[in-house]
Amino acid sequence: MSTAPVIAAVDGSDDSLRALDWAVDAARRRAAPLRVVHVRQYAAWGQADVLVAGPPDTEGDPVLDEVRARLADSAGNLAVEYVALEGVPGAVLPELGTDAQLLVLGSRGRGGFASLLLGSNGLAAARDSECPVVVVPRPGREVHGEGPAEPGPRVVVGLHVDSPDDRTLAFAFAEAALRAARVQVIAAYPWPVQTWTAPGQLVPPAIDQVAVESETRTLAEGFLAPHHGRHPEVRVATEALPGDAAGHLVAASRDADLVVVGRHRRRLLAPARMMGSVTQAVLLHAASPIAVVPPGPPQE
Repeated sequence: MSTAPVIAAVDGSDDSLRALDWAVDAARRRAAPLRVVHVRQYAAWGQADVLVAGPPDTEGDPVLDEVRARLADSAGNLAVEYVALEGVPGAVLPELGTDAQLLVLGSRGRGGFASLLLGSNGLAAARDSECPVVVVPRPGREVHGEGPAEPGPRVVVGLHVDSPDDRTLAFAFAEAALRAARVQVIAAYPWPVQTWTAPGQLVPPAIDQVAVESETRTLAEGFLAPHHGRHPEVRVATEALPGDAAGHLVAASRDADLVVVGRHRRRLLAPARMMGSVTQAVLLHAASPIAVVPPGPPQE
């Protein structure tokens, strides 16, 4: 098991304290140390592009004092480190992922508008961090659709059969193994498919939906086989579903332990880091914690 820490980003808000509890559990499951970080915001006139983060200083930090008191009786033998930094959280938090195995934070912090579903710091961390980022949403998010057919711990993962990412699948299977959970794989395919024949005219495709679904499932099972081989104890249920991938993943998040999604790989004509529309929609609307996994190296 990696000795890199699980990092919990805290700011004293209820959202960050929920994320802290999730991070404590994750660190225990991984037999990893926990690093609790509070990034103290610069003044509005500060130049964030000149100084990214100040030196660690945990003295006199009321947020970290609150966390110490919270963990005093519950941390047990878990190794906990407390770090205070100064800077712009949206810039500092992603940098923390360079030497961590997991970065955990709440969906919103103290600032911002109450109606926001995801704060700017969570968005920046999920988009830019070098390690997987788990965002713990506020309780009470409503999702539509039927609940899981089978009770018990469950990790949901999205699989795009046209561009699968092994790192995302590996994370989902490893997390399921840690939790003695099953993996629910959502492989969505575009449907209905429409063909343009003339301006303003659409015709139904000469494609059999049953065949498309069968091919999607076959491709998905092929991509999943190596991961199942590494974790034979993990049960897998693969669903090939038509239409909106984000909608299916959000619906599957009800009562799930975790939803795992990938982040877009940098492209030649789009060198900036991007999450992708499906990942962003899941972050905004899923009812369970969401893990955003950075892409692995390009395939040769």
